[in-house]
Amino acid sequence: MKISVILCTFNRCQSLALTLDSVANSVLPDSTEWEVLVVDNRSTDRTRDVVQDFSVRYPGRFHYLLERAQGKSYALNAGIQESRGDVVAFLDDDVTVERTWLHNLTAVLSDESWAGTGGRTRAAGAFTPPRWLSLQEPYNSGAILAALFDLGDEPLELFRPPYGANMALRRSMFEEYGKFRTDLGPGPDPDVPRPNEDVEFGRRLIAAGERLRYEPSAIVYHPILEDRIKKSYFLKWWFDYGRADAREWKLGPDVCGVPRSYLIILKAGITQTLPGICQWLFALDPVRRFYCRCQVWKTAGWIAELYRRAANPGLRNRAAARRGSV
Repeated sequence: MKISVILCTFNRCQSLALTLDSVANSVLPDSTEWEVLVVDNRSTDRTRDVVQDFSVRYPGRFHYLLERAQGKSYALNAGIQESRGDVVAFLDDDVTVERTWLHNLTAVLSDESWAGTGGRTRAAGAFTPPRWLSLQEPYNSGAILAALFDLGDEPLELFRPPYGANMALRRSMFEEYGKFRTDLGPGPDPDVPRPNEDVEFGRRLIAAGERLRYEPSAIVYHPILEDRIKKSYFLKWWFDYGRADAREWKLGPDVCGVPRSYLIILKAGITQTLPGICQWLFALDPVRRFYCRCQVWKTAGWIAELYRRAANPGLRNRAAARRGSV
């Protein structure tokens, strides 16, 4: 098996060095060929120097690639294009991994009945949420802090997509289903919602009947940044998530000359927005109240994006073209 680890980065040279150092200590069978491809999305710090240092220390293991089109999806797609592995693993630029992470994440993919895997992502260090935030179901609004993904101690088939901070896919999935959508994902363009470039691809695979597996022994540790632990960050993220979710919708034809988006917006306002606002305003528990508020912001983002598409036929056409190209 040949494995390529793709790690996209932008102006995080300090955390990147820690991530690469932990990956360099990975333990895999001698028969496994593996590489790490760092895709620099036009950083202005010492990112290139950091990667070149690892390339010298570990000849043939670490490679540097510059992607000038800014946006994480552009960087991911460039990495896929340049990588050589028949299995492609993905990692964030601010995590650390256990020594067995890569082997445990990819070993099952020698069985072609599995399209991909998602590992377990835990918080790096102890974290006590504020009284209004929960990381547990059913009112979990906080997993977004660090792409936290933990479904227990046993492997199982996934019916929800994993996060790109800790997942692996067989290369054939990209050959068959395209690459990551460039109208989703982190980047400098405020028109592009920051979430969902990774989970959208996972949903695409699941919808096509491909099988994904949860691997609890493939563990990475993600830091929780202090500047994210505030309500304004969460509300902005959930609004953006709603926008991204709306972009995944395939709208049907107009109804009697009325864009279908308007009819969906009307229905959402009656069945989701009004009940959601009531739940938010009348919830007594602060955790449940903030969770309901986040869901209202998510619905608002979803409605805003649908209205924008309905009001601008050019956007509808471009969205359809982008879906057709992936």
